[in-house]
Amino acid sequence: MSPNYLWNPPPVPSLPVRGSTRRLPVNRLFFVGRNYHAHAVEMGRPGDKAVERPFYFTKSPQTLVESGATVAYPSETANYHHEMELVLVIGKPGFRVSEGDAASLVYGYACGLDMTRRDLQLAARDKGRPWDLGKDVEQSSVVSEIVPMPGTVLTQGALRLSVNGQTRQQSDVDKLIWNIRELIADLSLFYHLQPGDLIFTGTPEGVGPVAAGDRIEGRIDDVGSIVLNIGPAE
Repeated sequence: MSPNYLWNPPPVPSLPVRGSTRRLPVNRLFFVGRNYHAHAVEMGRPGDKAVERPFYFTKSPQTLVESGATVAYPSETANYHHEMELVLVIGKPGFRVSEGDAASLVYGYACGLDMTRRDLQLAARDKGRPWDLGKDVEQSSVVSEIVPMPGTVLTQGALRLSVNGQTRQQSDVDKLIWNIRELIADLSLFYHLQPGDLIFTGTPEGVGPVAAGDRIEGRIDDVGSIVLNIGPAE
């Protein structure tokens, strides 16, 4: 007998999988902060891998949106930014995973957008407060179809993003400060990673504002492409 809920629970967030009629159920959304040196510099927070380790934030799976959608310009911001990223998809459970075993957890990859209320994020950062209002924004975690690559660790791949046809971000996955193996090993020290966990691996330099009516298009070589249309504010 199924539980007798007071109201219907939300559907399980999921994403299409290339070459399959089945969808991938999404568990959690992890994001790596400042994982490209040039982006860390443009944000005024350059780091040193020799003395630091990766840091993370999370978003609710309910913020997930599929590529091709049109989303409203969010409330309470005047500086909404795009951040293009490679998304890593976990396919097996893992806890305290070594870098040598990290590849066994990889199911595949996707293109992602971490849309951000930049004004609210920076205001919170400067006051030492959590970033939630700037980052955990409704309809702000945009992901393309999943490309299965079981056991494959990507070490390179050109990444590009344009807004209304004008290039904004252009880099390569080989410029990640902490690579795929390192991220899996480090994050698995804090969490029991599970199938359906998505790890947004960080954005390169060139992040910037969008406005209602803008069309965002991105691509990562050997992974795919992503599109998002920004509608008027609600």
